[in-house]
Amino acid sequence: MSLNYLKSSIRQFDYYRQLGEKALLQLDDAALFYQAHEESNSIAIIVKHLWGNMRSRWTNFLTEDGEKPWRERDTEFEQTEATRAAVMEKWNEGWQYLMTTLHELTEADLSKTIYIRQEAHTVLEAINRQIAHYAYHVGQIVFIAKMRKGAEWQSLSIPRKPIGT
Repeated sequence: MSLNYLKSSIRQFDYYRQLGEKALLQLDDAALFYQAHEESNSIAIIVKHLWGNMRSRWTNFLTEDGEKPWRERDTEFEQTEATRAAVMEKWNEGWQYLMTTLHELTEADLSKTIYIRQEAHTVLEAINRQIAHYAYHVGQIVFIAKMRKGAEWQSLSIPRKPIGT
């Protein structure tokens, strides 16, 4: 393991952050709170869950279990934020927990063992676990955003060719 892997991971996390932000920017405020049905998550709820996860996982990352006793995971799935500003505050705060911790890690830290829900992980495994988790939820955000925008959606990657070309 090396600092090169850590730098690569930071770039990967930043990519998913930017992808999510580009999707969020395309939406009007109401679309952030849209739920297909009462058991589905709105983008605002997904952001709140990401915030809760990031806060728990990356606070005292090397010294405490990643599932903090103060985390109230179930409440992350309740729609309590009512404005774009509140959603974006959670979004930015969550990513700040992550990035601050990653930028503080040293090469010596990369060989340490940390715990998530009392399960041992190498720092590398924990980072990989969270990349996958955040990519999953950013994908949900992008999917919901694309559904809400319909034909007005601006591609976040290589746009499809128009039909018939």
